[in-house]
Amino acid sequence: MYIQLNGQIIYYEKSGEGSPVILVHGNKETHKIFDVLIPELSKEHTVYALDSRGHGLSASVSTFHYTDMAEDIIAFVHALDLVKPAFYGFSDGGIIGLIAAYKRPFLFSSLIVSGANLTPRGLKLSTRLPIRLLYLKNKDPLTALMLKEPHIKKSDLGKITTPTLVLAGSKDIVKKRETKRIASSIPDAVLKILPGETHFSYVVHSPKLFPLLNEFLRDFS
Repeated sequence: MYIQLNGQIIYYEKSGEGSPVILVHGNKETHKIFDVLIPELSKEHTVYALDSRGHGLSASVSTFHYTDMAEDIIAFVHALDLVKPAFYGFSDGGIIGLIAAYKRPFLFSSLIVSGANLTPRGLKLSTRLPIRLLYLKNKDPLTALMLKEPHIKKSDLGKITTPTLVLAGSKDIVKKRETKRIASSIPDAVLKILPGETHFSYVVHSPKLFPLLNEFLRDFS
């Protein structure tokens, strides 16, 4: 399905019945990374899986900013009259969720983010350097986004009132101290560092994600 938000055409898929859950993917991905997760979540929830602006079947854009993507999510909730949806975001999707949650503290019933960072320096150097080299080759605006943004402050996270679960792999591309900083800056947030997991391994086409989300969603949806 398509919806126009903030002057953008956004594609999303809806499945299941029950309390609403919004899913947002990472950089250069689509909602299809959640193909294993969605059928399980749909048994108890109405799942809205979006393609962020400039991704997948959503309309293309020339420049990207996380704040614009967060405003898309806020507008999506209002346009569909969703009442306190839960939100899960992976990587860039997690950044988007954090921004939306501090801009609108009462928008979500619960917030789950995994592999998110607060600034570009929150990524390990071993990740930032290849991204820089890639940008020199392709000048891709989505690659540039990872090098220039986000810029989320501890004081911003302190505005979040939503029950929050912060996830990352022990072998994540995000620095462990960055993940811990996110969790410690959000009031009463729960932190889980997953042993042996990378940035992607427990999320993309993975059955490991559903149990992590389901336990938290049952408490707060």
